[in-house]
Amino acid sequence: MPGSPAYRFLEAKQKIEAFCAYQERCDFDVRHKLYEWKLSTEDVDALIAHLIAHNFLNEERFAEAFVSGKFRIKKWGRVKIRQQLKLKKISAYSINKALTQIDEAEYIQTAKELLASKARLTKSKNNWDKLNKLKRYLASKGYETELIHEIAGGQEIN
Repeated sequence: MPGSPAYRFLEAKQKIEAFCAYQERCDFDVRHKLYEWKLSTEDVDALIAHLIAHNFLNEERFAEAFVSGKFRIKKWGRVKIRQQLKLKKISAYSINKALTQIDEAEYIQTAKELLASKARLTKSKNNWDKLNKLKRYLASKGYETELIHEIAGGQEIN
């Protein structure tokens, strides 16, 4: 039968607990997974409540882990991180709290390092084109326009 659930409630409970224990998850991802398993809305709501009550799901903890990973590993800027967290339906409070973890000096240094490494790889006919390519690159990584202009303005482009 195509509409029948993939798992019974207790099986789903065990599997979703393991899913959440493996790495930090958000409500949005867990709901998506449970609906993939074709569970009813009542079962999904009951499982989400159970996961929150037993600390398998915690929005603030997820946001902090997400921010830390995306900044330190992928070198994303605040703008891109904020957008991705909003897509996962994380509250503005949790997003703002998590973003405060990023050290300002480290953030600026990371942006400068990204700009320098990209400048070595970028070929262009003139400095104006090269500078614009570098600015677009930092913008695509999610850095703020003001910060990009500040760092790229003092950058030696060769």
